[in-house]
Amino acid sequence: MTKTIIRPAASAPASGPYSHGVRVGDFLFSAGQVPVDPLTGQLVKGDIRAQTHRVLQNLILILQDQGLTMANVVKTTVYMTNLADFAAMNEAYGMHFTKDAPARTTVQVSALPRGAQIEIEIIAHY
Repeated sequence: MTKTIIRPAASAPASGPYSHGVRVGDFLFSAGQVPVDPLTGQLVKGDIRAQTHRVLQNLILILQDQGLTMANVVKTTVYMTNLADFAAMNEAYGMHFTKDAPARTTVQVSALPRGAQIEIEIIAHY
């Protein structure tokens, strides 16, 4: 099976030795995205809602690069540093998945890159 590396021009550069996404067959696997503004390269400040929106916008950039939308997402994994923020994250997340939401796993972690409060990765189907 062929592996295609995804590096959207509109995304912030990867901050390590990883790709934004990898296509294998009919599936796209994204790297975890943190709330980095692709124009400034800086972490978005603000509450969990603001950070969740930025992360999902970063994932949309990856999807759009491949001609996909959020409707193609079949699974997400959400990493949060504080599950007390779950309801607020869920509210912002739900604005991006309004119909037929994908399967999801949410876990609390002790820390995330760059001091982010949230990181999300996706699996999408072409």
